[in-house]
Amino acid sequence: MIIVLTGIDGSGKSTAARALADHIAAGGGSALILNNHAGRRTMSVAAARLGISIPPRLADAVETTLRVGNVLISHFRASRFTGVVIMDRHLHCQLALRHTKGFRPGRFLPWLLRALPQPAAVVHFDVDPGAAHQRILARGTDQESLADLIAFREGYRNLAGFVSFVTVDANGTPADTARQLLEVTCSLATLPCGSMSNTGQS
Repeated sequence: MIIVLTGIDGSGKSTAARALADHIAAGGGSALILNNHAGRRTMSVAAARLGISIPPRLADAVETTLRVGNVLISHFRASRFTGVVIMDRHLHCQLALRHTKGFRPGRFLPWLLRALPQPAAVVHFDVDPGAAHQRILARGTDQESLADLIAFREGYRNLAGFVSFVTVDANGTPADTARQLLEVTCSLATLPCGSMSNTGQS
């Protein structure tokens, strides 16, 4: 079973994914977390240090190439795994980013989304951009402007398939967000659905 997690940076996807995987393992099950990053954070940090601006079209081309490659590898690994596969980000994320930059979705990414094995659910972590921005500043590992986060949130909401996403409220504590993700997962599969522990901020 594949579960895809989406949401703007600072929404707590990675923390909730780790908590869910730990919970499944503690109950005797198997879970695999696969990260479908696009190198955006690395590029933005590098560009800031070098004092350069990467042209939006070039950034999108690099990000799309890396994201597609990671997604294809993840689906291959998922096909060889028995258990719950948690994909942190997917092609939806790149489509949402394209919307924030005023780019068209194109034909390839929507086609690939339809062609790949469909997840049991796409779980969207909805968080107030201001709260997400504060979390990003607190962790101090990357940079995102509040304006970019607001635009990114709208980019997700304008996706053609957004109405089919399962939305969780990611404005609370990491434990509360993780609990909601567990409830969604338990509604799709037979899992031990007790309380979670050892969640942290992300």
